[in-house]
Amino acid sequence: MSTKRKLTRAERRQIEAAIARAKGQDKKHKSAQDSIPFQRMFPDGICRVTEHYYTKSVQFNDINYQLGQNEDKTAIFDGWCDFLNYFDSSIKFQLSFLNLSASQDSFSRSVTIPMQGDAFDDLRGEYTDMLENQLAKGNNGLIKTKFLTFGIEADSLKAAKPRLERIETDILNNFKRLGVKADTLNGTDRLKLLHGVFHMDSQEQFRFSWDWLTATGLSVKDFIAPSSFEFAKGNAFGMGQRQGAVSFLQILAPELNDRMLADFLDMESSLIVTMHIQSVDQVKAIKTIKRKITDLDKMKIEEQKKAIRSGYDMDIIPSDLATYGGEAKKLLQDLQSRNERMFLVTFLVLNTAESKQQLDNNVFQASSIAQKYNCQLTRLDFRQEEGLMSSLPLGRNQVEVQRGLTTSSTAIFVPFTTQELFQAGREALYCGLNALSNNLIMVDRKLLKNPNGLILGTPGSGKSFSAKREIFNVFLVTTDDIIIADPESEYGALVRRLGGQVIRISPTSTDYINPMDLNLNYSDDENPLSLKSDFILSLCELIVGGKDGLQPVEKTIIDRCVRMVYRDYLSDPCPEKMPILEDLYNELRRQEEKEAQYIATALEIYVSGSLNVFNHRTSINISNRVVSFDIKELGKQLKKIGMLIVQDAVWNRVTENRAEKKSTRYYIDEMHREATRCSHINFTRA
Repeated sequence: MSTKRKLTRAERRQIEAAIARAKGQDKKHKSAQDSIPFQRMFPDGICRVTEHYYTKSVQFNDINYQLGQNEDKTAIFDGWCDFLNYFDSSIKFQLSFLNLSASQDSFSRSVTIPMQGDAFDDLRGEYTDMLENQLAKGNNGLIKTKFLTFGIEADSLKAAKPRLERIETDILNNFKRLGVKADTLNGTDRLKLLHGVFHMDSQEQFRFSWDWLTATGLSVKDFIAPSSFEFAKGNAFGMGQRQGAVSFLQILAPELNDRMLADFLDMESSLIVTMHIQSVDQVKAIKTIKRKITDLDKMKIEEQKKAIRSGYDMDIIPSDLATYGGEAKKLLQDLQSRNERMFLVTFLVLNTAESKQQLDNNVFQASSIAQKYNCQLTRLDFRQEEGLMSSLPLGRNQVEVQRGLTTSSTAIFVPFTTQELFQAGREALYCGLNALSNNLIMVDRKLLKNPNGLILGTPGSGKSFSAKREIFNVFLVTTDDIIIADPESEYGALVRRLGGQVIRISPTSTDYINPMDLNLNYSDDENPLSLKSDFILSLCELIVGGKDGLQPVEKTIIDRCVRMVYRDYLSDPCPEKMPILEDLYNELRRQEEKEAQYIATALEIYVSGSLNVFNHRTSINISNRVVSFDIKELGKQLKKIGMLIVQDAVWNRVTENRAEKKSTRYYIDEMHREATRCSHINFTRA
């Protein structure tokens, strides 16, 4: 038994508005719904555009191309050429690049840090203001999406569906080989996309359910159509309250640049760039070019005959004839001997604005970009409706203004610029601005394949500041514990401002860490005593071992003594029975082997000598959420041992948090320096 979900107020309003549009249309005149050029949308994403033409759409993400090295660019370009060559003459496809304005409020909400009602709400407000200022520097107010729509001719949906699905699988695999993430759009996704194009002037959300069609008698067009279309003007159109104009690109340049498409997409205004691409059958293309060469040779012979009759040199022929002949022969050679195909390309640019003046400015800016690359952007006079409908990601081209291009010439419009990283979520952290687009980089490390990270840069470039900013961000938006290894005493002020604990480890400090502390939950899978023995072996290797490290006999003696000194504690695990380094020293002295005496003598300076900083029971409680280990004053002799002991204390904290399902973020400053001192330590960020 099933129950129907009760409609929300917003959904009821959406249905009522769609019914009003459907009832209010005058059938004597063409309605807005009638202008939308498809017949039926199916729930699986297949669209019947005309009686025998069916299409599907795939959305694909961006990858880093413009900032890549030349060899990386070449590899991406070659891969994109192979991608284009996949399409034969029976498949029409369309590349759509949509820059549509989004609600500024929605973007502001995505960077707003919610207040917690504690003593740090003023910091949250200040940090949110900073994020909003950074947001204004980029064009995050535009939602940029990329789509590939492909279609085939078929007699029925039943005949079209299996072939479309096979093409879809091949396209997704080709994108995967390029390292591009791509997903197929279902029917609802495609309708939502069309709704976004038709409602640029409003922030009305798309609400739709396939169940509503039967109950209301409406079609899907009633839920996506704008309030009106106006095509009375010859070189512009109206769509709702918004003005728009469609232009086509005349490719005049002898050589194209891979920056042209990127420059169009960098415009900070709503626009749609569309490329309709149709592959020409290879055999037909070669025959056509051979026929053109024959015609040119015939014209050349006629010109030579005319020259002989006129009495001047027969080698003097019109320059255009010589130029076209050479280019045609070069094109024939490319098609026959290189991995080149012939494509018919229609390049459209749709600009929109809220006013005619702003629209003219946007069109002028787009024309300037085309002019920079020796091309021309021409308005589609009195064909604005066909231009608008051809710009929809439906795979139907109603503007037959085509230019023949080879595979490499078509691929020069590389659809990749730079990969944006903007993960909207409660724990997304601000990491800076994209170097190419100036957009915010917001990342939730926990959602990445590898949550670890390195901050690299030249001296004075702001590495420590970036780490402090991230620590501050983590504190404000998450509940994670934060632990810092601070070898240069740089983080104390920040930690104290956040109410954290600074543990200063030095010969003159009263903050002590016992390297012999044993956490019985040290490991979920292994014996904690065995792991502790391994840690003490590493400690003794730093103290005793030379360049060859500890000898097998010495390791055996240390392991035996470790197990003996922990015997009382393991039988009755109370803090008073926790051994210290002196207990290990005394146990080594009681052994008969001379190696034991050698090890004990080496330990003596750290037990009763001047470096006895770590021969005390732990005097600190590192239960604070933010903890910084300040080891600047340890000195060269104790620095290595100090790093190892701090690492072990941090790991104890991490294991406790892991048992409580709590995350820990561990920051190590000057890691390159500390790793050089303690090359055998496994630095781990949990």
